[in-house]
Amino acid sequence: MSARRALTLEAGGRRLAAEWLGPAGDAAPTLVFLHHGTGSIGQWRDVPLHLAETTGCGALVYDRYGHGASEPLPPPYVRPPDFMHREARVVPEVLDRAGVRNAVLVGHSDGGSIALLAAAAGDARIRGVAALAAHVFVEEKTLDGVTAAVAAWRSGRLRERLRRHHGDNADGAFLGWATVWASPEFETFHIEGHLRRIVCPVLAVQGADDAYGTPAQIETIAAAVGGPRKTMLVPDCGHEPHLEARGRVLPALARFAVDALAPAGPANDDAPPST
Repeated sequence: MSARRALTLEAGGRRLAAEWLGPAGDAAPTLVFLHHGTGSIGQWRDVPLHLAETTGCGALVYDRYGHGASEPLPPPYVRPPDFMHREARVVPEVLDRAGVRNAVLVGHSDGGSIALLAAAAGDARIRGVAALAAHVFVEEKTLDGVTAAVAAWRSGRLRERLRRHHGDNADGAFLGWATVWASPEFETFHIEGHLRRIVCPVLAVQGADDAYGTPAQIETIAAAVGGPRKTMLVPDCGHEPHLEARGRVLPALARFAVDALAPAGPANDDAPPST
């Protein structure tokens, strides 16, 4: 069993809850996990531990501001339209506070978008990005998914489920996400121009049946990223490919991370083919 320890990090002017799995140390290669829009450390389930044990890397998982056990987002739970860009600027501080020198970012949904934006800033410590169901522009399908989530929240079912992961932060975690995504100001969100500045390897994964996006997301990533890139479209899979198709996706993530962190540099030849 890998070592597991809880951390508190001060980054972006906020108190963030974090967890470290596997080997630690100044030179330890590290997988850094960025959760989805209403996510938290616990919602990754055993994926960070599995990948830490499979790759021999450390794994750093943290709750973003307003999520899980991190500092709460205060009422009225409003995030600015550029919240993902702001969160991307927090990533280097997280790496600083945790002593991470070599990292592969593993981001899901909004976390995938944040990981891509962080890599676009050119931090040499970011050796690769695995973007799972990331959003690089707003689609009608995404907004339909948000509308369905709001209906589930109002019914009380989703609220109770999220309380298990966020506790008193549940309202802020959900409403901060849903309100900004549904706002007119967010309709023009797109990060394609930023992707051209990414030079590290990128693996973009999408479920073919994702309720929050179409394959156009990973196609756009593949067309725009400046460095090596691979896409993986997973059949019979929704918005959580790392959980719904783990038998196929987790081995691909492990191979990608090992290649990206290899001392000789990321050849990426063994990454999964585009599908």
